[in-house]
Amino acid sequence: MSWLKKLVGAVILLGGAAAAAGWALSAPIRLDAGTAAQLGPGDAARGKRIFYAGGCTSCHSKPGAEGDARLQLAGGLELKTPFGTFVPPNISQDRKDGIGAWSEEDFANAMLKGVSPSGEHFYPAFPYASYARMKPTDIADLYAFMKTLPAVAGKAPDHKLSFPFTIRRGIGLWKWLYLSPEPVIALPDGTPDKVLAGRYLVEGPGHCGECHTPRDIAGGPKKGEWLAGAVAAEGSGIVPNITPDGKNIKSWSEADIANYLETGFTPDFDSVGGSMVEVQRNMAQLTSDDRAAIAAYLKAVPPHPNGYPARKPAS
Repeated sequence: MSWLKKLVGAVILLGGAAAAAGWALSAPIRLDAGTAAQLGPGDAARGKRIFYAGGCTSCHSKPGAEGDARLQLAGGLELKTPFGTFVPPNISQDRKDGIGAWSEEDFANAMLKGVSPSGEHFYPAFPYASYARMKPTDIADLYAFMKTLPAVAGKAPDHKLSFPFTIRRGIGLWKWLYLSPEPVIALPDGTPDKVLAGRYLVEGPGHCGECHTPRDIAGGPKKGEWLAGAVAAEGSGIVPNITPDGKNIKSWSEADIANYLETGFTPDFDSVGGSMVEVQRNMAQLTSDDRAAIAAYLKAVPPHPNGYPARKPAS
């Protein structure tokens, strides 16, 4: 039976090697020195634009907050997904319960690498897979603006997850598959600057693909169906297709899209609804050039059929 002992030994050895490799590959990775050096001192006035492009209030304001209270980023909103319920944390300037004690580099590691100051992976419900495409200088500007916002005491509730999603270390393997600073859509040489600017806003701080792109079984975006629409992460609704093949905006001009982002009204005078209300409210804070750039990019992306199942006809 010596052959059996050898086989068992080989299996144990291979299993141990695989476990060690998985542990090494899943380790949190922080910013390299070169990227950290690009941060520099931020500008709060410029950072305000990035704050609204990134939609920070949509998830981190207290539920139901209006007016200036939307800038009290105490978290607490529940996001119910197939993986469990995620609760955005307090990201106010409170030094104990928020991020007031974070350095600029701590903040950049969270935004670009999804890594906490203590060295843990953040769950990708925090859309760092999109923020990873942001410029370090914009991260620095956003950090400077965040420093101007109020401190709010009180920790948000913990996430409500079940095994195996409680094991954060496994997110490191997810990152190997889905975390990249490269643009999703490769645009040809000679692409107008307006379209390139729109790509940056949509794919990076705007993180539009997080909701408008279908996901695979591991929760990663199907980049081959970029912006084709998806089943909503919460409930049974759908997030519409916003490629040039999307029913909702197929006939819209760039000016129509830009106007919708500014006013919330469609070309046929319908109004924004659902979770898009918060997004549009943020988009209205951007410049007209930003909204025009987003519109130009949406008209330039490859068209795709809907990325969600067709609705069954009513019986």
